[in-house]
Amino acid sequence: MKKSRLWMFAAILLFCGLTVSSCKKAEHTVPIEADATDFAVITDVVPDAILEIRYYSTYNFVGARVDGYLEPVALMTKKAADSLRAVSDDLKQQGYRLKIYDAYRPQMAVSHFVRWAEDLSDTAMKPYFYPNVDKSLLFKEGYIAEKSGHSRGSTVDLTIVDMATGKEVDMGGVFDWFGMESHPDCGGNPETMEYRPNDTITATQFENRMILRQAMMRHGFKPLPEEWWHFTLENEPFPDTYFTFPVKRNL
Repeated sequence: MKKSRLWMFAAILLFCGLTVSSCKKAEHTVPIEADATDFAVITDVVPDAILEIRYYSTYNFVGARVDGYLEPVALMTKKAADSLRAVSDDLKQQGYRLKIYDAYRPQMAVSHFVRWAEDLSDTAMKPYFYPNVDKSLLFKEGYIAEKSGHSRGSTVDLTIVDMATGKEVDMGGVFDWFGMESHPDCGGNPETMEYRPNDTITATQFENRMILRQAMMRHGFKPLPEEWWHFTLENEPFPDTYFTFPVKRNL
């Protein structure tokens, strides 16, 4: 009888051990690209950030809500969001607030961009975002690609708002404009912040771009040579991971 109970007890322990082991193994089989554990809602970290999530709306170069944007919120890795809070505090002392157009972008959204770019007949938003670029050249000239740094979770597209007027600061160009006018060096040298007189942007517009650029760089973000609004955390936590989970508040 005692031996029978011992065997039963041993069997129970073995079963429980296998169950726990199986559960642990199952946890590790969840792909990292589908795991939002290390992400935060930006406005939970930077409460006074203004959001204009273009890809949740129809006012973007695609002309429709983009796949993967389930709610008009902005997400970033926690590390990047903490650095963005430092940027916000810096700019508030200068009289500005952050306005965010996009941050984490799921891979399904990037794939949506690719499908749109391949459909050369769809040019509904051309007058607003790429009037001087033939749609057939969007891949060749690097405006559309099959992978985006945004999908790694530590990149943000943004501008600044004047706290005194409540209006966007004039950057001499709009977000997601496909053209040389969007380059940070359009109108001057970003490294020296020296303005170069030209017919594209004014000295004030160039200076406004530099205010945003310098604040972002002071707190660990690196700029993109082609877009004045685009910045990536230099020491991003997931440099090789392209995440797939959708944009929504409840992560």
